[in-house]
Amino acid sequence: MRLRIEHTTRYEFSQPVAHGLQRLRLTPKSTQGQKVLDWQMRFTGASLEVEYDDHHHNRTTLILIEPGARSVEIRCEGLVATADNHGVIGQISGHMPLWSFLGQSPLTRPGPKVRSILAEIDVPRGDTLATLHRLSALVLERVAYVTGETEVRTTGEEAAVLGKGVCQDHAHIFIGGARALGLPARYVSGYLMMDDRIEQEAGHAWAEVYVENLGWVGFDVSNGISPDERYIRVATGRDYTEAAPVTGMSWGPGESVLAVRLAVEQQHTEQ
Repeated sequence: MRLRIEHTTRYEFSQPVAHGLQRLRLTPKSTQGQKVLDWQMRFTGASLEVEYDDHHHNRTTLILIEPGARSVEIRCEGLVATADNHGVIGQISGHMPLWSFLGQSPLTRPGPKVRSILAEIDVPRGDTLATLHRLSALVLERVAYVTGETEVRTTGEEAAVLGKGVCQDHAHIFIGGARALGLPARYVSGYLMMDDRIEQEAGHAWAEVYVENLGWVGFDVSNGISPDERYIRVATGRDYTEAAPVTGMSWGPGESVLAVRLAVEQQHTEQ
């Protein structure tokens, strides 16, 4: 499948910005199951400082907000060819050893609520894939997909206690549970082409676990499936903070308003 993505992020500032930097992880990487055919990024109100691959092999772009800017727009567009590998990504890439994906972070660390979910897993010990699919199903059963109830600093345990969350929360709960079971797990940010629409509300997030003899395997808890050809992987990390699409800082007396437009659609070969 060939997927066309148009992703625009716009910040409006109530007062001119004195100084600002932003770190972008918005460039997909060619890996098993996907090939980047074309990708372009354009900036208004900011300029490119440097591009590099970080320790997770994420293509990372630093931009400088122009002094006095009242708005910044980041526009990404491109074409990615994808294939359905039943969620299997394969062997590790990047510079991080597997053991680094076993340690909990503040966002993934299980508390009593997440541990109670783990206690409900009722599949034979030693069947890793069945265990992970059951964990994914239990997380979705116990934490309903509801927008507007959590934010980027919400921990997996907090979302589990609340019983509501979005894909980021589902991923953090699942990752914390997998690590508690002794399995390396990581967070994935990217895009998902929804079957019933082109315009998307936001990017998507899911999890990957390293399974012996298979390598990294994806689990989209929010949709109850392993990623297929409708998914585009962009960045990975130990949690959201290491795979967030946009992070940064700015100095100035005012406040900012964020607007995002995202479109993901299949491009047929005759186009």
